[in-house]
Formats: sequence, C-alpha cells, structure tokens
Amino acid sequence: MPFPVTIVTPADGPAGARRQLELLEAALIRTGLELRRLGDEGRYTERPGMLAHVARSSSAVLYALHLTVGLSQDGPEEPADVAAIRTAAEFVHVIRAHNDRVPILLLGEQLTARRIPQSVLSRIDGVVNAYEDTPDFLARKIQREVSHYLGQLAPPFFAALMRYANDGAYSWHCPGHSGGTGFLKSPIGTLFHDFFGENLLRADVCNAVEELGQLLDHTGPIADSERLAAKTFRADHLFFVTNGTSTSNKIVWNSLVGPGDIVAVDRNCHKSVLHAIVLTGAVPIYLMPTRNRAGVIGPIPRREFTAEALREKIEASPLIADKNRRIRLLALTQSTYDGIVYRADAIREILDGVVDAIHFDEAWLPHASFHDLYEGMHGVANDRTRTEQAVVYATQSTHKLLAGLSQASQILVQDSADGRFDERVFAQAYRMHTSTSPQYAIIASCDVSAEMMAGKRGPALVEETITEAMEFRRTVIRIGAESPDWWFGVWGPDTPPRTGLPERSEWELTADAAWHGFDRVDDGFAMLDPIKVTLTTPGLTVHGEFSPSGAPSIPGVVLARYLAEHGVVVEKTGLYSLFVLFTIGITKGRWNSLIAELHRFKSAYAGNAKIERLMPAFAAAFPGYAGSGLRDICEALHATYHDANLAELSTAIYTEPVEQVTLPTHAWTAMAAGRVEHVPVAELAGRTTAVLLTPYPPGIPLLVPGERISATIVRFLRHEQILARRWPGFTGITHGVAGDDHHRTVACLREEDTRP
Repeated sequence: MPFPVTIVTPADGPAGARRQLELLEAALIRTGLELRRLGDEGRYTERPGMLAHVARSSSAVLYALHLTVGLSQDGPEEPADVAAIRTAAEFVHVIRAHNDRVPILLLGEQLTARRIPQSVLSRIDGVVNAYEDTPDFLARKIQREVSHYLGQLAPPFFAALMRYANDGAYSWHCPGHSGGTGFLKSPIGTLFHDFFGENLLRADVCNAVEELGQLLDHTGPIADSERLAAKTFRADHLFFVTNGTSTSNKIVWNSLVGPGDIVAVDRNCHKSVLHAIVLTGAVPIYLMPTRNRAGVIGPIPRREFTAEALREKIEASPLIADKNRRIRLLALTQSTYDGIVYRADAIREILDGVVDAIHFDEAWLPHASFHDLYEGMHGVANDRTRTEQAVVYATQSTHKLLAGLSQASQILVQDSADGRFDERVFAQAYRMHTSTSPQYAIIASCDVSAEMMAGKRGPALVEETITEAMEFRRTVIRIGAESPDWWFGVWGPDTPPRTGLPERSEWELTADAAWHGFDRVDDGFAMLDPIKVTLTTPGLTVHGEFSPSGAPSIPGVVLARYLAEHGVVVEKTGLYSLFVLFTIGITKGRWNSLIAELHRFKSAYAGNAKIERLMPAFAAAFPGYAGSGLRDICEALHATYHDANLAELSTAIYTEPVEQVTLPTHAWTAMAAGRVEHVPVAELAGRTTAVLLTPYPPGIPLLVPGERISATIVRFLRHEQILARRWPGFTGITHGVAGDDHHRTVACLREEDTRP
C-alpha cells in the first residue's frame, strides 16, 4: 500500500496505554493497512520537512494524546497536559498546512471535547478512545476513514481514466498498439513497453471512449475537472490544452483577432505570439522593454500601456491605414524568462476600455495565485475587481513549474463586468488547434496538477518552492562573502542574510536600486520572482563592464557545458549567467548538489584542469580542445567577448528601433509561395526578412517577418558565425539563419513583396 497509516506516539506514556496501542496496531495490520510509526513527541515542529512528507504520504494520521486520567472534565490542569495539548495543536497545524484532507484522529484515554481546545477539534476528523471499543472495531473505523480519503484523492478525469485502464476491456479502437499489446510483438517494442509500463499504454486511448468525456467539446469527466481547476485557479472558465502554451496562445488569438486588427504586443514575447500575428493577419504595434547589459530583459515602462502612448504608436505605424481603429488585443509576457513580473491589477485598470481583451502569457507563472507574495501580480483572479469591458485571458504552462507532463497547459478566462466572453467562438478556435487524438496522459496531468494546488496544498507547495530558492540564494551570497577570492553570484536584491520568506517590498523594482541594471524602471510596477534564479559568473557586470585581463572570468556557456556533463542541466545560458529554475519539484538535495558542483568547478578553474579530464564527453565531441586548460579556455573566450564588446552588441540588437516594412502575414505568405531570396549574412543590411530571427540563447525573437535587417544585426550575425568557427561547442545559433559555419543565409523578401 503506497499510503501508510502514520501513528505518532510520545516518547513515554502509561504502560497500559502502550499496550492498547499495540493491540490497535495489530488489528490495523489484520485489516491490510500498512503502518508507519513516529516517536519523540515535542520535536516535530522542528522538522517541517518530515511533517510535510507525513502529510502528503499518509492515508491517515493517528496522534496519541496522553492526558492525565481522572481530572475533571473542565479541561487540562496539569502542566504536562497543557504542554501535550500545545504540542498536539502545533502538530495538527503543520499537517493541515500541507494537506487539508488527510484524516487526523486523536488517540487516547477519556479524550473529550471539554478537554481538547476548539483550535484542535476544528482541524481533526475524530477522537478514538482506546478502552471504549474493541481494537478490531476501531481498526474498521480507521479503515473506513482511509478508504474514503483515498477514494476522493483522484479528480474526476484521472479517476475515470484509471477505472477505464484497470477495467481489462479489449480495445477495438486506435491507437493501434491496443493498450500496449502491439509493442509486445517486437523485441524493440517489448523494450519500449517495459520502459514506459503497462499503465501508461493502457491509458493511451482515443476519443471514442465516451465515459472519459471529450476534450474538444469539454464534456463528461474532462469538463468536471476543468470546472474544479477553474475554481482552484480563480478563473471564470478554464480549459486544458495538451500541446503546450504555444498552442494555448494561438487558441486565444484565433478566437479574437482577424486580418487587419490592431494588436499591441510585448516586443520580447514568446515566438508563439508572433506566430499568432502571422496566422491571424493582425497589424502589430510593439511595447518595448528595457534591458541591462548582462542580457536580462527588464520591464516595459508603465507609460507604454497608456492610451496616449498606444495612440502614438498607431499614428507612427506605416502599416496602419485607419488610425481610428481600436486595439483588439494586448499581449504581455507575465513573467519574463528572467522572472520579471508586472503588477497585473494596475495593467488591467490602465487598459480597461482601451483594448478589447488582455492576454497575459503566464507560461512561467502558474504558481502566482497561490501565495501572498504575488498578490495582484497575476492576470486572472475572479475574487478581485473585474474589468468593466476588457476580457482577461491567461495562458499557463502547468508543466513548467507545477506537476504537469510536458505540453500540459491551460487557458484561464475572466469575463468583464458586462460579460463579453463568447464561449461559442472560443470553442471553434479551440477545435482548430486541438488534436482529435489528444494524449490522455497529458490531460490527466493537467487534472492532477490542478488538484495538487487545491485547498491549502497549493500555497504550501509554492511556499516551499520560494523557501528553497531563498535558501539557495542566501547560500550563494554567504559563500561569496566568506570566499577570499572569487565566487559566483545571484542576480537580485541584496537582501538581509536571514531565514524564512522574502519581503515583497525587497523584490519590487525601483529606479534607485543598482542591482537590476535597467535604465527605466517605475517604482513598484514590477518585481523579480525570487524562484527564477539567475546565477552569475565573474566576467561582466549588469552595466556591461567586462573584467580586466587576468581577473577571473567565466563565460556562462563554459560553466553550462561543465554542469551538463556532471548531471546538472540548466534552463538558459547568458553571456555570464545561468538561469536556474526552482519548481515544486526542487529539493534541498538537488540545489545543494549544484552548490557542491560549483565548488568543484572553481577548484578545476584554479588548477587549470585539462578539458579532456574535466569534460571527457565534450572533449571527444570537440577534439580541438585537447590539451587546453579550463582557465585558459575561459580567459581566451572572455577576451573574444571583450574585443567584440558583445555585451553592448547583444543589447543593441534588441533595443534599437525596428523598421516595419510589410505585414508579418504578407512576408510569410511570400515565403510560402517561394517569392524569397536566400541572402548571405554579409549582404543582409537593408533587406526585409521573411522569417523570424531568434538567437539561442536566450530564445527571444530578434526580428519578425516583414521587418528591415539593420547593420547592427548583420554585425551580430557575422560575429556569431566567427564565434562558431573559432569556438565550436561554446556558441549559440540564430534560428532563421540557414547554412553552415562557413556560408549562412537568411530568407528575404523580393523587392516587389516589400509593400505595407
């Protein structure tokens, strides 16, 4: 049984009580229940991690509360009784903070409501007095509580899927492997079957299974689970999506936007939003974020969201003929890749009545509605003031920070006060982008991920995540303060070296704070999410100042390569930084292992360890580095970055003005029709791109189809080509550029297609 009954007993107690407990334990075992015992009463609250595990992994908790027998029923009078009840109350409080549904029963002798305070009684499921009933009867009572609890654990869709997979019925529908049996007809198929397991394959079904409901129509158990998830995430409507938030974004856009509609878009948005512009034929105007010289994207200034600023952008656009058209949709990245989060309540208020709909791309923020640290910083919350006219959408990747499988996503909708959300139109866009053969395991993970966040479980999980991230940050800072030479850093406010949760005010961006390096910041309009940790390496400041020759300098890509070969894969790499993502799955063991690996890297750097010894797999893939030392490589690559002033260049390509030549959808159509020329990088200046140009890292689009390629961008692409030849294995790549390290081209429009 995966969920044992946990029995919590004091270190000492009356011998008779211990005997009755032993009899009860024997009776519980006879019912088939598995037991787990905890002792040493009074120490539990000092071990919150252990109690969190108890709360989440128990089918029931029996807490043995020993009070003095024979006192009046008016309540505890002996100091020992007062202390015992206080300890029990603390225990129950911690368990309930992590699980508001697991049965908690007090076990004792002559326990009554008059001896137990209301603060404890209101949070438990019952009292068991050892001598009032036989051990076998009490065991059946406890077994009933366990059965009820476990029977209610699974949310509607996952419960239905488990019933179907366990039913043993033959499958006469697709997929063709028929519950996994098709794989068993081949040796490699058998290997596949054994690796993934029968349950996953039995649960891989098609939409012909009516009892599971329909994702495309939102019926049956799927609809029940979506309604429960909507309640958990405080949305008026919530829809599961099985192929990622890239698809969620396109569903929202195709339900709202048509050819010629004006849309306002965060310039550093995810490429799926730009794809949506191409698909819908929309006319974009862009909101421009700031950026520091270390490559971290900052917030869009508050003024950019005002009606006046948006009107100025419309007037300046060469692509908009009718300057009086309303803005159909505004899309904002909330949070950015680096963790910048806007005050969503303020943005909703500013934009209400200015745009028809607001789309918060919260792929990296599904956790925000579950903790006070983020209050007012997430787009949808139907317990807050509604917008009068603008419908608010949020798209979230539950697989990024919560517990969904890859591609698990969801769309949240909050209707305006006058009820403008049209679910009928939305349903058509949903069907356009959703497969008729969805992966049911992904649907189940959407369901389970939402259920894990319901009640007090979600806030507890998010608080744990924040705490672990803060402990990691503080550890890195402490080691740096104690190191006689160099160490790594963390990008963020210089918070006091205390324990516990962060103060919200410390993480809000202000103009006078030097740590962020942004030129334009509105006080209190945005904050840094502390769980998005940017680990910095020596070599470059946020203001673009390179370390002098001979000083420690560690390009981020070198450290990332080392960590990957030693079992640590980071989310994103910057010039002199790594992005380390803290999710609900992060543990102390994991981030402490990262700290240990950083120590080993530092020692290898100090000893100039040979690359083939330090990273044998990398050295085998790139034999040209054989015999080179780690420090030598770092210093030479640093010199290359410095000589090219790459910090300034990689900032300029994202912040210089963009010239729009033709609509993105026109540029895409011309490319699809073959009306493009593949122009060498050296000849690109002044040409109009037909493709998205997206440097990796960081993976943020640089140019949109239909925009002019500047001399600065050409200089960047040429330098990227030179780096690839000189430093193979230590460079990125720009998607949209074709060819090899010696001859690269970009698809550009012919002159006859460069029309607005």
